[in-house]
Amino acid sequence: MTLRLSQNPLPSTALELVDALLQRAFELGASDIHFESDAEAFRVRFRVDGHLQIAAHPPLALRDAVVSRIKVLARLDIAEKRLPQDGRMLLQLQGQPVDLRVSSLPTVHGEKIVLRLLNFSQERPSLGALGFDPADQALVVQAIARPHGLVLITGPTGSGKTLSLYSCLELLNRVEVNISTVEDPCEIYLPGANQISILERCGLTFATALRALLRQDPDVLMVGEIRDAETAEIAIQAAHTGHMVLSTLHTNDAPSTLARLQHMGIAAFQVASSINLVVAQRLVRRLCVHCKLAESETHSRNWLENLPPADIASLTPFFLSHNPAAQPAHNVATTPTIYQPVGCKFCQKGYKGRIGIYQIMPVTASIQDLILQRSDAHAIAALAKQEGMLTLRQAGWRKVLQGVTSTQEIVSQTHHA
Repeated sequence: MTLRLSQNPLPSTALELVDALLQRAFELGASDIHFESDAEAFRVRFRVDGHLQIAAHPPLALRDAVVSRIKVLARLDIAEKRLPQDGRMLLQLQGQPVDLRVSSLPTVHGEKIVLRLLNFSQERPSLGALGFDPADQALVVQAIARPHGLVLITGPTGSGKTLSLYSCLELLNRVEVNISTVEDPCEIYLPGANQISILERCGLTFATALRALLRQDPDVLMVGEIRDAETAEIAIQAAHTGHMVLSTLHTNDAPSTLARLQHMGIAAFQVASSINLVVAQRLVRRLCVHCKLAESETHSRNWLENLPPADIASLTPFFLSHNPAAQPAHNVATTPTIYQPVGCKFCQKGYKGRIGIYQIMPVTASIQDLILQRSDAHAIAALAKQEGMLTLRQAGWRKVLQGVTSTQEIVSQTHHA
């Protein structure tokens, strides 16, 4: 699918073309812009709601001028075409400051440029607006309200971890609380917080900045990402010494996070005693409210009845809360309504925007015991499920039953475990 810039022909100059593409990407809420070429064509793609789509096919003759224009804006060396380069630029798009990270990469058909758009002034939505269910919100609020400890949010790149962290920080942001953040780079502005962007080429790493902040009388620390054992150890020590620490980690689900920290060299007793809560998350596309189409009652019932028994059992609270008259033993008798994407002028292939699905795992006393016994992630996951933890897929099914997303989205974004 091609995203038209406008009804008019493409601008004929590199300067006008780059400006038009940036404006259109911002309007669509794109997270990335790809400028790429092969032997005979030049194309531009936008990543919107996590999916790449073609935005334009500019003339190949404009390619070098477009690349040079972007390099000039990002203060990169326009003469260097053999090595990768990284830069950034701050632009005003529709009256809002937007930080763009720029990466150039030499390919066999010329340089490829990728721009990551970071809306520095974007709002910090509530946990509910992000997609947290009320019960999950309560667990998160309880965990971050403790005087010290570590709260981890995990998931792949682009799954919304940073926005979730800032929504938590917004709840803690009071005049009597000293909040400091360390990120690469800072993506969201939080008034009243001390925010640091790391500069590794100058020696300002996550570990260096975190050590310095511990001497700045902090109450709450947010570490953009735990990348190595050194940063993990400092974050855990900070959580032990009376600080609330929030951070992210790249793991597939919540239980595997605990094993990952031990594999990084963190002692089991430190992991057990410092972590309050682990949240794993994914982003799924929202169905367009203008064109989503209800499936037939037969199709909806067949879908529900073909789910694994554990998934059906996990949906019991949802059925009872939405149909109080239903009996627990017969809650599946209530036929749900599920929807499929269609597509219209208001959306992209039936979807508009994204929402989070979340796996919430409080580190209870029984889970602490398993950590101290060096149990693997499977044993921890089994116990956490007994204590009420859902898998990401089970959490996603609830969004399907709420009419927020489709079954296809949940299947594509989660693995069943």
